[in-house]
Amino acid sequence: MNVEKIMNSLEKKHPGEKEYLQAVREVLESIEEVYNENPKFESANIIERIVEPDRVITFKVPWVDDEGNVKVNLGYRVQYNNAIGPYKGGLRFHPSVNLSILKFLGFEQVFKNALTTLPMGGGKGGSDFDPKGKSAAEVMRFCQAFMLELWKYIGPETDVPAGDIGVGAREIGYLYGMYKKLKGDHTGVLTGKGANWGGSLIRPEATGFGGIYFANEMLRTRNETIAGKTVAISGFGNVAWGAALKASELGAKVVTISGPDGYVYDPEGISGKKVDYMLKLRASNQDIVKPYASEFGGVEFHEGKRPLEVKVDIALPCATQNELNGDDARNLVNNGVMMVAEISNMGCTPEAIEVFQKSNLLFAPGKAVNAGGVATSGLEMTQNSMKMKWNSQEVDKRLHEIMSNIHEQCVKYGKKADGSVDYVKGANIAGFLKVANSMVDMGVI
Repeated sequence: MNVEKIMNSLEKKHPGEKEYLQAVREVLESIEEVYNENPKFESANIIERIVEPDRVITFKVPWVDDEGNVKVNLGYRVQYNNAIGPYKGGLRFHPSVNLSILKFLGFEQVFKNALTTLPMGGGKGGSDFDPKGKSAAEVMRFCQAFMLELWKYIGPETDVPAGDIGVGAREIGYLYGMYKKLKGDHTGVLTGKGANWGGSLIRPEATGFGGIYFANEMLRTRNETIAGKTVAISGFGNVAWGAALKASELGAKVVTISGPDGYVYDPEGISGKKVDYMLKLRASNQDIVKPYASEFGGVEFHEGKRPLEVKVDIALPCATQNELNGDDARNLVNNGVMMVAEISNMGCTPEAIEVFQKSNLLFAPGKAVNAGGVATSGLEMTQNSMKMKWNSQEVDKRLHEIMSNIHEQCVKYGKKADGSVDYVKGANIAGFLKVANSMVDMGVI
């Protein structure tokens, strides 16, 4: 395998798809050695087959706003790879959604899902629709119009979407209601459902919970734990909420959350009713964190800035892709951070990752750290197929086991001669081998 040759070819085929090309390059550079050691991968042309999605479905979504105006958005579903199970991955509703972002997310999802060891392939979808500022009735009409197209391509053993940015329990409810009406049966085709009608307990918190479990495993490799550490978190949605909740439960002090308007610094720590307030902030649909500083005393609000300038032990990006750049990375290193773990998808730029790896601090990528969300979605699928419901302790126990197992895989394939772990390499190789070997077993299809 020649990485540069492959990337040059992809850049010609998919010009301007920077997020997708970035994600592919990171994986190819990590797996090059193991790929070249296995001639069966080359003879089956696995690389060309794995970097391209099985199919991309694009459709228009016409809907009517509260004033009676007809609006049109674009809808997408990228079905990437189903070698180990039905396509599985979230739906994102946000103005930034485009094909490059969805292909990057779908590509990452293939390997992330493989790491969980659950039988799930990878996919992603969404729309450039923005739920922010829309009434509940408008969101419902959009979701119903979106599902009028999507339902033809999904099913419990075909493609199982979930939520993502802009798609929470409310949106999943509207989407599922329309799917059920169109399909005429009650199947678990969406995950992130309400607890009253097939949803799994702790699913909203699961990505954050899993990220903290993984981070704690990383710290144990250096005879440390998260207890007593100060933590900077970006974002303030479900992922950040779950991370803040579990980190404080385990004895850490979370001192920041952030939004598009800036970040808040709370030196007393974000725990208890302050963590609960994060949910109120999210529910307000304002997409800002400044009200937190007015609600609680002794809190600083830094307008237009990111929390990565604060001196902490641990930094956890929990917002969106490439939110942490090279300058942020150098600032964190200079401030003595000991660990950075992406709970967002591809939260760090390549330059930032290079800075962290050269500094010998603990760093792990989102496809490993944030796999707890899709793992719990997989557990929801299991509960649906068995027509039963586990309690929160059972789900949390299984989630913890899955995250520990993912960490073990990363260590197995990423351990270096000096005993340290390259988590990027470890996660990519572990996920790739599971998918690639499955593809070889099934022949050229």
